Amino acid sequence: MATDNLVAQNETISGLDALETATRQKVPGRAARIWSLTWPKLTALALVLAVWQALVWAEWRPEYALPAPLTVAQDFWAWANTSALWEGLLITLRRAAYGFGASVVVGLVLGSAVARIKVLRAALGSMITALQTMPSIAWFPLAILLFQLNEQAIFFVVVLGAAPSIANGVIHGVDYVPPLLVRAGRNLGARGFSLYRYVIAPAALPAIVAGLKQGWAFAWRSLMAGELLVIISKSTSIGVQLTFARDFSDAPRVISVMILILILGLVVDLVFTKADQAIRRRWGLLDRH
Repeated sequence: MATDNLVAQNETISGLDALETATRQKVPGRAARIWSLTWPKLTALALVLAVWQALVWAEWRPEYALPAPLTVAQDFWAWANTSALWEGLLITLRRAAYGFGASVVVGLVLGSAVARIKVLRAALGSMITALQTMPSIAWFPLAILLFQLNEQAIFFVVVLGAAPSIANGVIHGVDYVPPLLVRAGRNLGARGFSLYRYVIAPAALPAIVAGLKQGWAFAWRSLMAGELLVIISKSTSIGVQLTFARDFSDAPRVISVMILILILGLVVDLVFTKADQAIRRRWGLLDRH
C-alpha cells in the first residue's frame, strides 16, 4: 500500500511538472504579445473611421461641419508642420506638469494626514470626496475673480480638480492595508516614518497609483476647460487654438486639435498602465515574461 501511494505521488508530481513545462512552452513571443495588444486598438480605430466616413457619404451633416477623415488627416499633417502646434503643445504640457505636480504634493500630504489622524478624518474626509465630485468648470468663475485671466486661475482649478482624487487614493490605500502587516512591521522595529516607508506605503501603492491615474484625468480635463475659458494674450496653447478654430468655423482644425488631445491622454494613460503592471508583476500577480 505504501509503495502504491509513493508511485501515485510521483506520478502526480510528474504530471504537475509536465503541466508547468507545457505552460512555459505556450508563452508567446514579444512580437505576438505586441500584436495581441495592438490589433484590438487598430480594429476599433478602423471601425470609428468607417462609421465616420459612412456619415460623411450619407451627408448626415454638411462638409463644413463634418469633414471627411482624409480632409482632417491632411489638415493635421499641415498643422504638424507648423510651429503653432509645437509651441501650443509646449505651453499646454508645461501647465499640465506644473498643475499635476502640485496636485501630487498636495494630494499625498493631505491624504496621508487624513488617513492617519482621526480628527482630520472626521473634519475633512467627506469634504475631500465632495470636492472630488465638483465639476472643474464650476471653479472657474471664482478662479477668474480671484486671479483674473492669467496662469494662476488655470493652475488653481487644475490643483482643485486633481488633488482630491489623489488624496482619496492615498486614504483608501492606507485603509486597506492589512493590520497584520502593520503589527508585523512594528514587531520588527518599524516605528513612525519607517513604518510608513517600509510597510504602509508599499502595501498601499496600488491604490495610490490608481488615485494618481484618476487625478491626472481630472487635471487634464480641468486644464482643457481652463484653456477654453481663460484666453491669455500671446499664449496660443492647444485649448486656445481649439477655441480659435471653433470661432472661425474651421471644422478640420477643430477635429485635429481634439485628436491631439485624445492622443496625449492615451499616452499618459499608457504610462500609468505600465506602472500598474510593474507593481502587479513585482507582487507576483503577473508573469515576468
